[in-house]
Amino acid sequence: MAKINFGGVIEEVVTREEFPLDKAREILKDETVAIIGYGVQGPGQALNLRDNGIKVIIGQRKDSKTWDKAIADGWVPGETLFEIEEAAEKGTIIQYLLSDAGQIALWPTIKKYLTPGKALYFSHGFGITYKEQTGIIPAADIDVILVAPKGSGTSLRRLFLAGKGLNSSFAVHQDATGRGRDRAIALGIGVGSGYLFETDFRKEVFSDLTGERGTLMGAIAGIFEAQYNTLRRNGHSPSEAFNETVEELTQSLMPLVAENGMDWMYANCSTTAQRGALDWKGRFRDATQPVFDELYESVATGKEAERTIKLNSQPDYRVKLEAELKTLHDSEIWQAGQAVRSLRPENQPEK
Repeated sequence: MAKINFGGVIEEVVTREEFPLDKAREILKDETVAIIGYGVQGPGQALNLRDNGIKVIIGQRKDSKTWDKAIADGWVPGETLFEIEEAAEKGTIIQYLLSDAGQIALWPTIKKYLTPGKALYFSHGFGITYKEQTGIIPAADIDVILVAPKGSGTSLRRLFLAGKGLNSSFAVHQDATGRGRDRAIALGIGVGSGYLFETDFRKEVFSDLTGERGTLMGAIAGIFEAQYNTLRRNGHSPSEAFNETVEELTQSLMPLVAENGMDWMYANCSTTAQRGALDWKGRFRDATQPVFDELYESVATGKEAERTIKLNSQPDYRVKLEAELKTLHDSEIWQAGQAVRSLRPENQPEK
């Protein structure tokens, strides 16, 4: 593993240089990777593994939308696409990529096929970390491993096709065969990771749930709405409010942060923007710090898991969720965003 200085803290990471794809292929040459779940992470990971020369099969329910999606992606019924039970039986590594609620529901079925020496692979630590609530407790004679790409399955696939990769964490919860670590890292390379950093299931789910509810989705959406609403209340048009709140950030500034860091962006903006950002950064940090601390506590104590499991298991949850998502979709800020995106130069018809 390579030793890298992360802001003064030395960490060991796995890069493609010391763990090339050929090594991953060698480790996995006698394995059959069964992907159970073809929703968020399943397609990206499955297609990347297949393109990287790893033997992959898909397990899905027939006559479902995801079954049809798998066929559209080139998986062949009876050859590389099977019913869930048959795929689980054939697989030596079972990649359990259903939703958290789906994993709980299917666990009594899947665990029957986890015979000694197999590996159970997750991309999220939820099921294992909150085992008292999920009931997901694997037998001691299998490997239990994790690779968690730091992004959506769609992004993982797009970056792979562009010759890039998403960074991923990996963890070994249980190493029954002595090959668990090699299996995890090889799969991490196979799914298209940029580099891999080691964690454990507990830390992965704590950071992931905090991030999703925080700066990745919940907090950023809330901040967008707050600034947009302030501008609108003060007489700014939807177009102006959206451009100053979202479009400039996502189209201009965040790509620069991704390339060079926030410090570089601060050093390369106007002196007026620079001064204002430096003056107000601390105010926003101090205002939100208690919220993040409260959020982390809710994650660490299992309250977030309890709420997720309780709501997701309600028979009318999907209907209620669709109503919530529709409210978000129909809100002025995101309707304005739809119009703004349609006016981007790349979306304009050429004359």
